[in-house]
Amino acid sequence: MTEGAEAGDSRGWDERLGWAFGLTSEDPAVRDAALARLVAARRHVAEALCRVNEMWWLTRPLGAEEQYRETAFAEARRRHRRAQSASLPEALWDCPPGGDLAAWPGLPYALLFLEWEARYPAEWTRCAKAWGTKQGLVRDLARADHDESVRAKLVDLVEIVVLRPYRCKDREYVRVARAVDGAGLRGRLARAADADSPWARCQAGYVLWLLDRPDLPNTPRVWRAWVAGGSATLG
Repeated sequence: MTEGAEAGDSRGWDERLGWAFGLTSEDPAVRDAALARLVAARRHVAEALCRVNEMWWLTRPLGAEEQYRETAFAEARRRHRRAQSASLPEALWDCPPGGDLAAWPGLPYALLFLEWEARYPAEWTRCAKAWGTKQGLVRDLARADHDESVRAKLVDLVEIVVLRPYRCKDREYVRVARAVDGAGLRGRLARAADADSPWARCQAGYVLWLLDRPDLPNTPRVWRAWVAGGSATLG
């Protein structure tokens, strides 16, 4: 592994995880190859964690302070961190505190992880299901100061999500819609609100309605009232 791969810069991320962009490929063969890499990477993480647990048990008699200085235990923990940095979703757990993602080298992979879940939900669920990671990333990405390329990707994600049947934590995308609100997003939502799919009509209509009411919270009560046709009573 090169110095760049060990580092937290974009080159290091690409060397460790560049193959993961195949997870969203339209070519099934490319996607299958990326899925195989991911399965192997996650197996490596599990094996490394087993080694950490084994060494923790063996060094426990040393006491907490000496245990964490013990060479074999320290090396097991380093190997586990390296394995995590080359796998999804584990690599994304090193997100900057406070959700400041704009300059984070892992940002393209956070977007990739969400795009994969949006476009190929069955494969995502089978190979890397992590609802908490999805929720955290969507919340952290719901900010208005992204550059145009990131904003465009977030608009794409909002559209994909409203067009499909609801999945766990999809409601969090209302935050993103509010953060990247604009004519482009509203045009896509308006088209989705006229789609044949009842899911798309309901969800797109709900998001558009909330965009016009920025002070109204996106709560389960508000959603249920919208679905029940009680939006007029909510303002």
